[in-house]
Amino acid sequence: MTFSEARLRREDETAGAMIEIYCRGQHKTTGDLCAACDELRTYTHLRLEKCPFGAEKSTCAKCTVHCYNQNMRERIRAVMRYAGPRMLLRHPWMTVMHLLDGRRKPKARSTRTATGD
Repeated sequence: MTFSEARLRREDETAGAMIEIYCRGQHKTTGDLCAACDELRTYTHLRLEKCPFGAEKSTCAKCTVHCYNQNMRERIRAVMRYAGPRMLLRHPWMTVMHLLDGRRKPKARSTRTATGD
């Protein structure tokens, strides 16, 4: 699926890149993601699609609404801890844009609602 807003598409691509770095480094995959990382990748994509803030969102870490369930939130945090420092070398532009997006202040919640499953 694709996102109409460039901001959400960039967030989705950044999450995907981080999950790939994590899977290759921690699970030693060389091609496709392992089943667990593919599940996390699909989950992050669906959460972004349902984000109540849309293109006005900050990064998920600064969000006022946590729509990831506890297990998935712990998994994505592990991915970010591992992949975050490696992103600067592998995807410098994504890293800069993610840092700039993180400086956005979270917006007031829109009428759309997030559903944590």
